[in-house]
Amino acid sequence: MYVLKTLNLKQEKKLEIIHDESPHNPRHDDNLTTMVCFHRNYYLGDDTDSYVKEEYDSWEELYADIMKREHPLVIKPLYMYDHSGISISTTEFGCRWDSGQIGYVFITHDAINSLGVTMNDDETWVDYKNRLEGYLDNEVKTYNSYVSGDVYGFRVLDKDGEEEDSCWGFYGDDFRTNGLYDYVGNLMENIDDL
Repeated sequence: MYVLKTLNLKQEKKLEIIHDESPHNPRHDDNLTTMVCFHRNYYLGDDTDSYVKEEYDSWEELYADIMKREHPLVIKPLYMYDHSGISISTTEFGCRWDSGQIGYVFITHDAINSLGVTMNDDETWVDYKNRLEGYLDNEVKTYNSYVSGDVYGFRVLDKDGEEEDSCWGFYGDDFRTNGLYDYVGNLMENIDDL
């Protein structure tokens, strides 16, 4: 167990922020997006048996097939950078040797209906699509944290060093926004310590 940071809390307690060595794959949750990925060395994205790499000669063919079969409201290409670890993004990394496209991520009408992400009464179509793109980007960001090992947990220790509380699965290293602060913020003497 690798303790990234130890902080003093109120009542002589300590907070240990720990690297999560066996995080939960966020693609196994209910997601708004679908990720279709092909890579020879990694199994990435979702279990999409209906898309088989050998059936496509180009990314354009895969894109056309997704558009025909799924009619997505939002679709973006997925890229991977592979050098001493991997990173996933919807924008190119700019390294022609260690990066490239691995697939597409998209949101369908069925996903919106099943998860209840409907258009607000005061929202224009453009605003709604922008909101959906934000959801898509956030799911890719969370998945990137997972594949790059950027997932954390915490333990709260009492004044005798005994574990009082713990929680795991905080994606990303901004502890103020990844949810960790929501759990322990009331115990902290100084938020700037995070």
